[in-house]
Amino acid sequence: MDIDLDALHFLRPAWLLLIPLALLLILAWRRLGDARGRFDGLIAEHLLRHLIVAPKGQARVQPIHLLGASLILGALAMAGPSWEQDRPAFLDNRAPLILALDLSPSMNGHDIAPSRLEAARHKLLDLVQRRHGGRIGLIAYAGSAHLVLPPSDDPALLTSFLQVLSSDLIATPGRDLAGVVEIANRLLAAEQSPGTLVLVTDAADPGQLPALGKLLDQQDLQLLIVAVNSQAEASLQQLADATDAPLGSLTGNDDDLDWIELHAQRHFQAASAEQQQLQWKDAGYWLLYPLLVLAFFSLRRGWSLNWGAALLALLLLGPPPAQAASLADAFFSADQQGRWAYEHHHYQQAAAHFRDPYWQGLAAYALGDYASAQAAFARLDSAAGYFYQGNSYVHLFKFDEAIDAYRQALARQPDFAQAQANLLLSEALQKDYRDAQDKAPEVKADALKYDKQAGQGKTHALAQGTTPSDAQWLENLSTSPAAFLQQKFRLEDAQRSAAAQVQP
Repeated sequence: MDIDLDALHFLRPAWLLLIPLALLLILAWRRLGDARGRFDGLIAEHLLRHLIVAPKGQARVQPIHLLGASLILGALAMAGPSWEQDRPAFLDNRAPLILALDLSPSMNGHDIAPSRLEAARHKLLDLVQRRHGGRIGLIAYAGSAHLVLPPSDDPALLTSFLQVLSSDLIATPGRDLAGVVEIANRLLAAEQSPGTLVLVTDAADPGQLPALGKLLDQQDLQLLIVAVNSQAEASLQQLADATDAPLGSLTGNDDDLDWIELHAQRHFQAASAEQQQLQWKDAGYWLLYPLLVLAFFSLRRGWSLNWGAALLALLLLGPPPAQAASLADAFFSADQQGRWAYEHHHYQQAAAHFRDPYWQGLAAYALGDYASAQAAFARLDSAAGYFYQGNSYVHLFKFDEAIDAYRQALARQPDFAQAQANLLLSEALQKDYRDAQDKAPEVKADALKYDKQAGQGKTHALAQGTTPSDAQWLENLSTSPAAFLQQKFRLEDAQRSAAAQVQP
């Protein structure tokens, strides 16, 4: 453990006043125990040394010494020594990313096998799997820009939509980079966090360059440009120069992924340090270990100061019903223990510890216990609570309840981009699920009749006529994300065209 002495300070320095009190206590005890001092001036020195009989075998370390040392260590622990800032894990390697994939027809070029678009998709899929647990948003664009998914930490969901992105989803020609930046700015505003926009493309529209600089200055948004074509066009270099954005290219190894994460991490750390005052990490708990050692050594036979024995008895023994509890119960609340278990991916333990319904629901949701998660989030009357209720209902195939929950979340927070996106997605899933059920023929088991005797007639394979199970429905739904996105993009383009015609 490295200690930066230049940054060393105390979070609660008033507790340090106990240190001189402990020293005075030791000095007072020594003075009271000094027989020579008590009789000094009353009996001549040459007689006093023969009159005082010191006990033999007296230990140099007395209970008062351990008490003073415990007070000093306790004062230091309570004062909160700190020398580094408490930077959450997501500040180090979980900076949010917004991926924008160009779906222009030129991305179907075959100078990179199997095609530019296929290579870009595979690289972004690798990035999603590499940043497992990090929040990633997805934008598709050509002549118009469209939000595919708001920032999500679900790799399976991101993968399902990335795999279906193709150049035939957007009919409008061109490259609407301004629209991409506007969507990214809205997403980061909803996230209330700085982030990085990764533009994966093979060309740029030089006519949009003057407007991009102003849009990028509105938010703490960093732009990274990844050239898909084997030789980056001059328009991409112009875009990089105009926006002061780093320009990279796809590689056959992970160098491009390292490049993206390095720039995203540095930008996020710098922007976060400017936006918020990070708390200092309290290192006082390390002093609890030497305090326990002092308590152990205080258990000496014949000592009248048995505070150490009492402390150990309370912590280690306790009443019989509390024997199953660990030492953590004496120092940390149930929610604090649950948070530790959650951050270390022990979700079952976290769900058992948490008393806060929000964190209890998150632990159950991460565990896959969606019924318990929904019950926990139902205790909250907040946008986040209804949002996660909706997510839980979707996993339980209760789309009516999910839609109602998302609408409740939007009623409490109208700019909740994730709830709006999940509402649209759940409505589409509800429609596909109902269509799959309506199209499935109903065959009752007791309606099967056998009018042929054994060995007569022809044998035919009996078609499956039962209502599809959840797994069968999901298999039938494997192509629905593409149809959903195509319909969504067309609707958004039509709305934009209508809005443009209305404007004077």
